[in-house]
Amino acid sequence: MIQIENLSVSYQQTLALEDISLTIQGPTILGILGPNGAGKSTLLKAMLGLLPHSGSVQLDQVALTQSLQRVAYVEQKTAIDFHFPINVRECVSLGLYPQQSIFKRKTKADLQKVEDAMELVNVTDLADRQIGQLSGGQFQRVLIARCLVQEADVIFLDEPFAGIDSISEDIIMQTLQTLKKEGKTILIVHHDLSKVPAYFDHILLLHRKLIAYGKTEETFTEDNLQAAYGHELFIGGGIR
Repeated sequence: MIQIENLSVSYQQTLALEDISLTIQGPTILGILGPNGAGKSTLLKAMLGLLPHSGSVQLDQVALTQSLQRVAYVEQKTAIDFHFPINVRECVSLGLYPQQSIFKRKTKADLQKVEDAMELVNVTDLADRQIGQLSGGQFQRVLIARCLVQEADVIFLDEPFAGIDSISEDIIMQTLQTLKKEGKTILIVHHDLSKVPAYFDHILLLHRKLIAYGKTEETFTEDNLQAAYGHELFIGGGIR
């Protein structure tokens, strides 16, 4: 269970998030929705303690910042260095380190976790390829594999489907559904409203303030979307 109480974030006297409070009961796949500048990525970073903020965030009644070994985070691809000299297998192996020392020799079981994760997201054939040689969709699958190896209880994903191919998106979504069945709680910053009913159990609508939060079938309504996005034109569940 994640409890957010009175979370606020300011940038140079500009309020980016104001007094966000909610409780997230897992397992679930939660979509975080809102227009550009609504504070979606800011919310994830504040919850992780990566941004100064007021208020509190707890994971099972312990400060989330004191339980980061239980959390996996994949930031937007644009914030990741594709040119770092590391191959796919090595990148996925980084998911082992929150649970052990970086200097500890990896066991046979550790190595098998890496291989199993790569197989699950269908990147085994890319294992020796440098990450800079991957397509956007392939690289996103590699980052999801790294989360699998970490065996985190909570997974934060910031725009994981932005700019990737449909095959990769389907593989990632199937993997996330499997993780939810295993008891994981997954928070996803997302922008494509047409996919919301199929992808998310719950949604959180933001526009600097909390607009609405709840089960998708109850919360993904035209009134709530208008409150979050204003008077933009909605076409077929998307925004123009």
